[in-house]
Amino acid sequence: MADPTAQAARIAHQERRWSLVMGGVGIAMTLFIAATSLIFLSHPPSNVERIDPDRIHLSEFNEANLGTELGTGGTAIVRVVARQYNFDPACLIVPVGTLVTFRMTAPDVIHGAMIPTTNFNTMIVPGYVAKVTTRFDRPGVYRMPCHEFCGLGHHGMWAEMRVVEPNDWPLNSRRARCDGG
Repeated sequence: MADPTAQAARIAHQERRWSLVMGGVGIAMTLFIAATSLIFLSHPPSNVERIDPDRIHLSEFNEANLGTELGTGGTAIVRVVARQYNFDPACLIVPVGTLVTFRMTAPDVIHGAMIPTTNFNTMIVPGYVAKVTTRFDRPGVYRMPCHEFCGLGHHGMWAEMRVVEPNDWPLNSRRARCDGG
């Protein structure tokens, strides 16, 4: 029969070894998280564009540039600012079959935007420009709700997207929005 004291010493030795291994894993994970946080703070992942939330009105997101702008080669750019508790503009218009790039930002809190039954879904984070490219192949009216809780008025934060035939586009206009802005 084995000596109980020797067996207890062997178990204690194994427990110390596993404690050191798990402590080392914990320290390694903590260092990894700290290093990646510092790296992403100074160098955001690719395709991330920063913007000063306090100076949005002085950028491409000024009132005169919001809405849809027809680009060259059958493309369109839609600029939107999400604020508690509305999208500006609240009504957008895009031509059917056009490659549309949405550029969205927010000055206050995190918002979200999605258009059900499409591949459009993004988070809008203050200090950054969310960029999503999609194409609408069917004309119609689509609702675009905010899907990130942004405060007590969140339930009423919706925009409308009108996808129209090219001949229904506002005449002689490269820029359009359907809310009269």
